[in-house]
Amino acid sequence: MDKKTLFNKLVAFTTSVHRVTYELTKDVKSDSISQIQYHILEYLAVSQPVTPSEISDCQNMSMPNTSRELRKLHEKGLIEKIHDTDDRRKQYIRLSIVGETMMKEAFASIETRFLHRIQNASKKDLEEIELALDILQTKLFY
Repeated sequence: MDKKTLFNKLVAFTTSVHRVTYELTKDVKSDSISQIQYHILEYLAVSQPVTPSEISDCQNMSMPNTSRELRKLHEKGLIEKIHDTDDRRKQYIRLSIVGETMMKEAFASIETRFLHRIQNASKKDLEEIELALDILQTKLFY
């Protein structure tokens, strides 16, 4: 397979990932937070602790916007800020207990929808899906 064909398949795949992600996460966030804030919390749930600049990069947001959203999340008690012991200017962000609870509830809803999507998959299909995800994670999304 030539690289152009592979690239076109990647574009189609990532488009499908966005569509399925939307379907799996639709209406799982609390009404008390914005969609942007949910995405930050979701990132924290799988990557914490992270720096504000890592959040900014991952969410494709400016640092002023990231700082504003982090302040709002902190005021709602959903995140905690931890200062680096060696460099007090550097801080890390992680979910608070309330934030962890919120994300566990969201992930439980997402898991239910995911299980529904794969309910008719054979054992072999599930093994192939797992292998494909492992390969993508190690070869492309590292």
